[in-house]
Amino acid sequence: MFAERGVHEVSNRQISEAAGQGNNTAVGYHFGTKTDLVREIVRKHAVPVEERRRELIAELGADPSVRDWVTVLVRSATDHMSSLGPPSWLARFSAQLMYDPLLRDIQLQESLNSPTLQRVVEGLGEHLADLPPAVRMERGDMARHLIIQMTAEFERAQAEGTPTARATWQEMADGLIDGIVGLLTAPVSS
Repeated sequence: MFAERGVHEVSNRQISEAAGQGNNTAVGYHFGTKTDLVREIVRKHAVPVEERRRELIAELGADPSVRDWVTVLVRSATDHMSSLGPPSWLARFSAQLMYDPLLRDIQLQESLNSPTLQRVVEGLGEHLADLPPAVRMERGDMARHLIIQMTAEFERAQAEGTPTARATWQEMADGLIDGIVGLLTAPVSS
């Protein structure tokens, strides 16, 4: 419901009804506030993403490339989304959070607390050290937006049965990795 309508458009009563709870205060009883519920959803999905990222980092060779680090970044998310099966809602839910000024911090705080994400950022930083700091920051923001928006669009298309450029999460991740590597390694204009 959050992914389809937006977090602020869904009442606790609607959540309770959808969960088959006769008690309209079930959300408050089990989670506290709606913000606490959102935080729990984010944390629930952060665990398998973190585990997958840990596995992918362990598979890296001695001298990982930009593509290797981007692959870890993208596949840790898309592999989890793929495991949810259709129709899934996580990518669209995450997009809702990232574009909501009140909820964005929840998503960012959970991400910034991830040791494996910090390692990926460090690994990428080592390869992109020649870029001016402002360009590195800008391209990092662009990459984050690409991951969030492209996964949300792919998930939406799957749910609606709309054709996509790539047929599977695996293939979509391949294209996303190619695009982000190109973005991060593109020449800098003066």
